[in-house]
Amino acid sequence: QVQLVESGGGLVQPGGSLRLSCAASGFTFSTYSMSWYRQAPGKVRELVARITGAGGRTNYLDSVKGRFTISRDNGKNTVYLQMNSLKPEDTAVYYCYAESISWYWGQGTQVTVSS
Repeated sequence: QVQLVESGGGLVQPGGSLRLSCAASGFTFSTYSMSWYRQAPGKVRELVARITGAGGRTNYLDSVKGRFTISRDNGKNTVYLQMNSLKPEDTAVYYCYAESISWYWGQGTQVTVSS
């Protein structure tokens, strides 16, 4: 059974940091590209960051470049999103997404940036 379980979300003040984790199981993790998406209320879901299976290539949403870093540990079947210098506009539900010959979504974790 495929599972993507996100953790690490929460409430943080502007300028703060959070680290999201997504633990995967039920598929060959290292062969999948992994992504973080987010969806704010009333907005479409958008791609935040993506990393290839071997971790050699990443890409980011323009508005998070220089602040967010995606990484993965294929030995732990986990992908991370380090988020620094958080802004109120980063508030959203963040979803983990796995893509290869199949694709899978996590259940999401809420990130709220507010003073």
